[in-house]
Amino acid sequence: MNDAQSNLEKSIVHIVDDDDAVRYALIQLFNSVNLENQAYASGDDFIETFTGDHTGCLVIDIRMPGMSGLEVQRALKDKGVEIPVIVITGHGDVETGVRAMKSGAFDFIQKPFSDQTLLGAVQSAIQKHTEQRVGAEERDHITKMFSSLSGREREILDKILNGEPNKRIAGTLNLSEKTIEYHRANIMKKMAAHSLADLIKKTLSIEMH
Repeated sequence: MNDAQSNLEKSIVHIVDDDDAVRYALIQLFNSVNLENQAYASGDDFIETFTGDHTGCLVIDIRMPGMSGLEVQRALKDKGVEIPVIVITGHGDVETGVRAMKSGAFDFIQKPFSDQTLLGAVQSAIQKHTEQRVGAEERDHITKMFSSLSGREREILDKILNGEPNKRIAGTLNLSEKTIEYHRANIMKKMAAHSLADLIKKTLSIEMH
């Protein structure tokens, strides 16, 4: 089992709806397909207790007393917490759904909707969040490996990324080719790179974020 699958199993669907009947129906739906879930009667309750420790998604009614779905989205951004948000809108309320999407929502679903439509959106959202979380953890690991490089090793790595051969690097830095080979081997080891292509891929992954 890979990390993504493991995280997917720990995922939680957060349900926020002020309607008791709707909330109960969604709990039953997610329980029927073994999706762990937590329900909240208001956006305020959700924001107060949500920590973002697990992968998952948020299913929220766009119009509620207290905090609306859009306001919950903004509050999550203010807290620096990322979780895919699926907003449920009233029939024909496309404008609000579009506003939610422009504010970063993963998807919006109009009432009435089928169970399969919602489940499909939830599973896609969880998969996206899982991939994002695994990718972030991998970048953090690569960043730590990169930080272990000495100043000289980073200088040589920069030239390797520019496609310069050992001989040219040695001439530029006034070092022997053997010394460059030694540093290059250390760089590969510290970056846990099994090939030049792997080294380039790992370095670019942290430079692009």
